[in-house]
Amino acid sequence: MISLKLMQIGNSVGFVLPKEAASRLKVEKGDLVFLTESPDGYRISPYDPAFEKQMKTAERVMKKRRNVLRALSK
Repeated sequence: MISLKLMQIGNSVGFVLPKEAASRLKVEKGDLVFLTESPDGYRISPYDPAFEKQMKTAERVMKKRRNVLRALSK
């Protein structure tokens, strides 16, 4: 377990993500991370649930309209 100390950052409160935690999350400076609520508390993840929903919708459309997309690509 890694403990994080909250500190004042401007008018907000934040923490510094240790290098080994950032490495395991596969994130680096400038990347977005998301705080999501789960049954056992909160989770920090690079996973964006809204983006996944958009991608699933796009995949359905691409599968359904494969012939149209193929014709447009010519």
